[in-house]
Amino acid sequence: MISPILANIYLHNVLDEWFEEAVRVHCTGHAYLCRYADDFVCAFQHGKDAQRFYKALIQRLARFGLEVAEDKTQSIEFSHCKARAKTKFDFLGFEFRWSVGRSRKPLLKRRTSRTKLRASIANFKTWFKKYSGLPKKILFAKLNRKLLGYYNYYGVTGNSQSLSTFVYHVTSLLYKWLNRRSQRKSYNWIGFKELHNYFGIAKPRIYHAL
Repeated sequence: MISPILANIYLHNVLDEWFEEAVRVHCTGHAYLCRYADDFVCAFQHGKDAQRFYKALIQRLARFGLEVAEDKTQSIEFSHCKARAKTKFDFLGFEFRWSVGRSRKPLLKRRTSRTKLRASIANFKTWFKKYSGLPKKILFAKLNRKLLGYYNYYGVTGNSQSLSTFVYHVTSLLYKWLNRRSQRKSYNWIGFKELHNYFGIAKPRIYHAL
C-alpha cells in the first residue's frame, strides 16, 4: 500500500488529469470524480458513460502497474430521483444514502460507516486496555482528546445518532475498564456517574454542516 502523499502525487496524473482530459469530454452527460489518496468515487449522469469509464479505467491503471480492487469496487444507481430505493455506498468512513425529508424532497444523508463504527469501538477497547491504569485525571484528559478528534471528523450534519451510539459504547468500555483496575469492583453506575460529572467526557458535536 502506498502512502497518501505518494498516492496523491502518482494518481494526479494517472487518474485526475486523465479523467478531466480524456473521460469527461467524451461523456454524454455530467461526470464527476472525487478522490482522496487511492480511494475515489466517480459519478455519471448516464449509465453508459459509467460502463465505458470502468472498462477504460482497468486499462488505464494497468498501464501504470495498478489494478482495481475488485472487493472494494461497485457500480450502483445512486439517484435522488429514486431516494426511496435505499441505495447506499461507503466512502472515507461514511455511508452515503438518499432519504426523503419532512418536506418530502430528496435529502442526501451521511452517517458513520457501520464497518468504521465497529472498528473505532474495537480500537477504543484496545486503548482502554493499555491506558486504563493511568491516574484518572490523565486518563480522562487523554480520552477527551481522542474523542474530540473523532468528533472533528465524524461530526457532520445528520450523523448525530451514530455519534451517540459511539459515545454510549465508549462510556460503557470506560466503566468496564475502570472496574478492572483492582480485584474489587470500584464503581457502580451511581459512582461512575459522579466520576463522569467530575472529570467530564467530551460530548459529541457537529463541526461540519452540509
